[in-house]
Amino acid sequence: MSPETTVWLVRHGYVHNPKKIIYGRLPRFRLSERGLEEARAAGRMMSEMTLHAAYSSPLLRARQTAREILAFHPQLRLRQSPLLNEVFTAFEGKPSHVGDSRRDDYYTGVGPPYEQPADIVGRVLAFFENARRRHAGENVLAVTHGDIIVFTMLWARGLAFSPENKINPHAFGFDGYPATGSLTAFIFRTDADGELPEVRYMQPALTEG
Repeated sequence: MSPETTVWLVRHGYVHNPKKIIYGRLPRFRLSERGLEEARAAGRMMSEMTLHAAYSSPLLRARQTAREILAFHPQLRLRQSPLLNEVFTAFEGKPSHVGDSRRDDYYTGVGPPYEQPADIVGRVLAFFENARRRHAGENVLAVTHGDIIVFTMLWARGLAFSPENKINPHAFGFDGYPATGSLTAFIFRTDADGELPEVRYMQPALTEG
């Protein structure tokens, strides 16, 4: 029987963004106090798990979230992976209301060099492949970003990872767009290349409340 490998995609905590801009990959966007609490709640939920490896997006908010979780797993060293990075978007730096007016669709009508959902899923699948090879049968922490998670959830359910489906995840049985500080487990039961993993979603802050 093949070992079961679980990759935990954790969305970073809520970000301090007083100017209300689409921050994307811009540097120095840190967690707010709320975001730190969300990260600590995620850490408490994962405190009884045996984690074998820890990765994060290179961005500050993801690294801060990972640090709060790893306070419960001091034996682990955090590694950064560009495969977990935020979406590369043309809307970076624009006011948040621009994204609101598009219902957070940063893809339709946007061409290269900016990313499309297929590009995002492609790099997450590369991360999964590496994780399953290096950490077979283990639990892997991977702190990342909302769109990265939601498109990967759609892929895992065999659904089109399109901007339209991102906007209405409730239609596919999801609890909604992944909340800040939430955990989404991708559970691979075998080592088969084409396996679609089981998906489990958890929101620690709500569970604790």
